[in-house]
Amino acid sequence: MRKRCRAAVEGHRERLLALSHALHADPETAFEEHRAAARVAGVLTAEGFTVRRGVGGLDTALTATYGDGELVVGVCAEYDALPGLGHACGHNVIAAASVGAALALRDVAGDLGVTVKLIGTPAEETGGGKILLLERGVFDDVGFALLIHPSPDELCAPRTLAVTDLEVRYRGRAAHAAFAPHHGVNAADALTVAQVAIGLARQHLEDRQMVHGIVTDGGAVPNVIPDDTRALYYLRAGSYESLEGLERRVRDCLRAGAVATGCAEEVRQVSPAYADLVSDPWLAGAYRSAVTALGRSPVPFAEEAGRLTPASTDMGNVSRALPAIQPSIGVDCGSAVNHQPGFAEVCAGPSGDRAVLDGAVALAWTAASAALDSPARALLLAGVRERAAGRVGGP
Repeated sequence: MRKRCRAAVEGHRERLLALSHALHADPETAFEEHRAAARVAGVLTAEGFTVRRGVGGLDTALTATYGDGELVVGVCAEYDALPGLGHACGHNVIAAASVGAALALRDVAGDLGVTVKLIGTPAEETGGGKILLLERGVFDDVGFALLIHPSPDELCAPRTLAVTDLEVRYRGRAAHAAFAPHHGVNAADALTVAQVAIGLARQHLEDRQMVHGIVTDGGAVPNVIPDDTRALYYLRAGSYESLEGLERRVRDCLRAGAVATGCAEEVRQVSPAYADLVSDPWLAGAYRSAVTALGRSPVPFAEEAGRLTPASTDMGNVSRALPAIQPSIGVDCGSAVNHQPGFAEVCAGPSGDRAVLDGAVALAWTAASAALDSPARALLLAGVRERAAGRVGGP
């Protein structure tokens, strides 16, 4: 079975790498990934998959299915890019590897008794595409979900942070900054007070809690008291529960800006909250076996268990609802890390290409192991039935 999966990936080598490079050269941001979705859909349609576009009410989401086995393997594909940085998180690698895994599993789907379901999930960087698809039933029939993510490290069961975002807007009153400043209500001062309050609060935050943000609108010209300012903050925590407490504290800091200056304040959550990733132990072990057989050297289990990946993903919400893994596959990026231009460059180079091919094979091998292991298969199918009965759910 492993030989057949690997041969399938090798047989599609040029097509998969061409897909990865095409996505990399034409980056599209959250919910705007129209060309990326079309490219992924085009490859799978040509290979006999039944493709549905616009699933879950999202224009750039898709599903591509093959087979009629009872156990549904969910292979997630991300393809959104970062504003100004392109594919500096390597989502071109993710999409191409997932397509490769789907093609490999297609060739053995009958023998494994599975239905292969690639799920094109937009807006991972912001917007929570997987969360929306989860809420709208796209994952309802999925027995387990898989995705690999390029990274400086080789991790089989990374621990990530929960995250939410808050946009604050302050409204004041404009006035001439020199002639009549006493008539103004300074919305930029409200932002300053809020930033100071958050900065002072940092020394009291719990372990693994983080706050970082940017001013998105600080005023127009220096000689007019700003009457409308905005900022966007990301809040992270080690667990979904810890995140709730952090959000309350930051909202109080934002409110302080309005109270101190007399401005009106509006706070809104832009994207759904991302839960921390909870890797399924059995699937993570199967993946470890797969990548080790491919000649990769993942971080030892004991060391991995004590390591935190200070990033966040909407795959966390999927992992709270059904068995899932999102391993990190290593790329040779030197001192660069995700969300840096140097990392983007690597994801279209030889190391990124190797991650596409190895990632596709490793995901296919992991899925095949789960399908062929009778106890694991029975538990996965039971989980689908329990979710359908309403006894299991996400956060």
